[in-house]
Amino acid sequence: MVTAARALEDGFAVHALTIDYGQRHRLELASARSIADKLGLASQTEIALDLRAFGGSALTDEIDVPKSGVGDDIPVTYVPARNLVFLALTTACAEAAGARDVFIGVNALDYSGYPDCRPEFIASFAETARLGTKAGVEGKPFTIHAPLQHLTKADIARECARLDLNPSWSWSCYDPTPEGLACGTCDSCRLRKKGFAEAGIADSTAYSD
Repeated sequence: MVTAARALEDGFAVHALTIDYGQRHRLELASARSIADKLGLASQTEIALDLRAFGGSALTDEIDVPKSGVGDDIPVTYVPARNLVFLALTTACAEAAGARDVFIGVNALDYSGYPDCRPEFIASFAETARLGTKAGVEGKPFTIHAPLQHLTKADIARECARLDLNPSWSWSCYDPTPEGLACGTCDSCRLRKKGFAEAGIADSTAYSD
């Protein structure tokens, strides 16, 4: 949500890509549609790529979502190569549309330690896209924008407020309740709540805990 709003502020026409990868927190799909509508994005495309066929993650397999807090190890909520897959699909979408700018909302400060959120990965992917696309080899490479990468969650919460966005439009929780509330205790919820608290900004998200 914040990344899209930043792109709009910078003058881009934003075409959003939402990926239904079989995630257990499926409320984020409805959230993405709603955000695209509320921000007046140029388009929003949703595609299905069911990563449950591979499993290996608490988000796509019958594995409990950890609730004990963010640790030093990469948690089981890591989905194997997810952002690598997402960026490949988004770059394909951009190339087909004649676009050269790809935005992704990864963050490498207040995060769960996922390797595919790190700046070196984003830089490496940009080079891969240059080498592996028609646009790239013809001298029209893609720019991969990650405007939130070096911000804390508090900084992102402040950007949310500055851009006049309602936090409740977005969805972060990995393990929503049957009633559709954010659990409040998974890593994603903890980091989100921490960011708003440190920024001194009200978080309008409905949490069960």
